[in-house]
Amino acid sequence: MPAATLSDVLQPALRDGYAVAGLVVLGWEDVVAFVRAAEALDAPVILQAGPGCRKHTPIAVLGTMFRTLADQASVPVVCHVDHGFTLDECVAGIEYGFTSVMYDGSKRPLAENIETTARIVEIARAAGVSVEGEVGVVGYSGGGQSYGTEADEAARFDAETGVDALAISVGNVHLVEDSSSVIDWDRLRAIEAVTRSPLVLHGGSGLTAGTRAELARTSRVCKFNIGTELRMTFGAALRETLADHPELFDRIAILDRTMAPMEATARQVIANLLPAHWPVENPAGGAPGG
Repeated sequence: MPAATLSDVLQPALRDGYAVAGLVVLGWEDVVAFVRAAEALDAPVILQAGPGCRKHTPIAVLGTMFRTLADQASVPVVCHVDHGFTLDECVAGIEYGFTSVMYDGSKRPLAENIETTARIVEIARAAGVSVEGEVGVVGYSGGGQSYGTEADEAARFDAETGVDALAISVGNVHLVEDSSSVIDWDRLRAIEAVTRSPLVLHGGSGLTAGTRAELARTSRVCKFNIGTELRMTFGAALRETLADHPELFDRIAILDRTMAPMEATARQVIANLLPAHWPVENPAGGAPGG
C-alpha cells in the first residue's frame, strides 16, 4: 500500500487506545527487518531517519529506500525524518519523499519554536506530509540535561502550530540502556488535559515494556521512539556472527545474519504497544526486498 503519514497511523491509535513504534533506522537491513516485523503482526510502523542516519547516508538515498519498502508493504508504513533541527532539513525530507518530518526546536525560545514549526506545518500540509514538533527537552543518558515540558507551553504550542504529533519530556531520556527512566505521571496528565495532539515519547528504550504498554493503553501517548535496544540487538548479533563464523568476510553474508534478531526485537516492541485483541501474528507477513 502507499506509504502512510504520521496522522494516518496515530489518529486510529489515539482513538482505539494503542501506540505505534517509531523504529530508528541506520541501514537497509534495519528497514527490511522492521517492515517484516510489522507485516508479521499486521500492524503499522514508523521508520525513522535520525541525524546519525542522515549523516551516514544522503537523505535522497534514504527517501528512496524508505519509500521503496513502504509502498510495497501490506501494512501502513510511515517514512519519518526524526530530529530535523532546521527548516531546511525538514523541507529536504519532504522533497525526497518522506511522509512525515519532525522539527526539533525544543532548545529554541518557545516563540521561535512555534514560529518555525508552524511554517514547516504549512509547507508540509501542502505536500500531504505530517509534522511532529517538540516542547520541553528530552536529555541524553550520560550528557544533555532534560527540561520537563510545561503544560501551559505545550497547550500554546499545540494550538498555534497545528502539528500532527507533539513530543514531550516527562521523565523519558535518550540512549538509556537499562530501562531505568521513570515517567512523571502528574506532568503527563497535566499536558494531556490541555492539548489535542497525539503525544510522543522519545527515548522509549529507557522505559520498561510494562510502562510502555501501560502508557499506550491509558494515556494519549501514541508513538514511542525506539532506537537503543534495537542497536544493542544488532551489535550482539554482529559480534556473535563474527565469533561463530570467522570464515565469513562478505559484508552481505555477515549483515544478513543480523536481520532475524532485529526482526524479533522489533516484533516484541511493536506487539507490546498493541491492544490485547490485536491478532498476534499474520501468517502472510514478510516484507519484500531481501
